[in-house]
This record gives sequence, structure tokens and C-alpha cells, in this order.
Amino acid sequence: MAILKVSHLGHPVLRKTSAKIDPAQLGSPEMQRLIDDMIETMREYDGVGLAAPQVHVSKQLAVINGELMDDDDKVPEVARRVFTLVNPVVRIKVERRFVHWEGCLSVPGLRGKVPRMKELEVEALDRDGNLFRFVAQGFLAAVVQHETDHLGGKVYLDRMPDLTTLTYLKEYRHHVDAEDDSEDELAP
Repeated sequence: MAILKVSHLGHPVLRKTSAKIDPAQLGSPEMQRLIDDMIETMREYDGVGLAAPQVHVSKQLAVINGELMDDDDKVPEVARRVFTLVNPVVRIKVERRFVHWEGCLSVPGLRGKVPRMKELEVEALDRDGNLFRFVAQGFLAAVVQHETDHLGGKVYLDRMPDLTTLTYLKEYRHHVDAEDDSEDELAP
């Protein structure tokens, strides 16, 4: 396994819509190595998730570290480990939004408040090409939206209606207390 170079904001790969992956390609050694390398890269940089465009690969593939999810009974079993989303389809389950702080390995050193849908239905292929579905709520829903945004050529900054919350990570750690770091429910 290898740690891959992370693309930063400004690189064109982050603004392209990613291509779907042929399920027959998933079993190839190259694709399995890419998935393993993405997982290692995500862990190396303390990411919760990583999308293929972030490592210069314009394919509909993301990995998420479910081991970092809260020990909440609302987190489905599939999301309690590191898992892969291939060609994900996300549908809004409940038309409710919340706002929370986000950062991104492709926008290093910054955090900002981003509105996200609170509950989603997610359908994707796993790394072996098996179709799976789950409901994502709260933080997990935000992570799924963040990573699938990358597959559509977007970064979290594009979702921020108010850039006054954009802050450097150092200042965030110094000035944002635990109370301000909580999720804020928004009206539908």
C-alpha cells in the first residue's frame, strides 16, 4: 500500500464530474490497490473520508472511516467500519437540514459551517461489486454528502452560504468551543 498525493483546491480534477466505474473492473488488482491506497491515505491524514478525485482519479469512488462515527445506535452496521462507496446514489429521506463544521484534505487548514441534509438513503456498490443500501443520519449523512460532492466536482466551500464562518484550523481549535462545535438544526 502507498500514501497517495492529495489534490488541493485549484487542481482541475476537483471540479470535474467523476466517471462511473464499471463493476467488472472492481475485482482488478489495480482497482483493489487504489482502494487500499485511498484507505491508507485517508488514515495518514486523519480524514474521515476520501474521494477518488482527491487523489487525482476522476472515478465515482469514495472511502469512509466508519470507525470514527459516534457509537450511536442510529449508525448502521455497515458504517461502523471502513467502507467503500462505488457509484453512489444518494436520496433525501427527510427534508431537514443541519449545520456543522467541516474541513477537507483538499482544502487544508480551513474549517467552515456547512448546511447538510440530516437524513439520507444511500445506495452503492462495495469494493467487491455487491450492491448495498443504508440510511445515513447526522454526522454520517454529512460525511456521505461531503464525499459524494467531490464526485460531482464540488467542495464544501461551494455549500457554505456564509463565508464568515470560514476559519483556519489553528484558530478553530483555539476559539471554537465544544458548544459552538455542535450541530445546529435548521428549519426545512
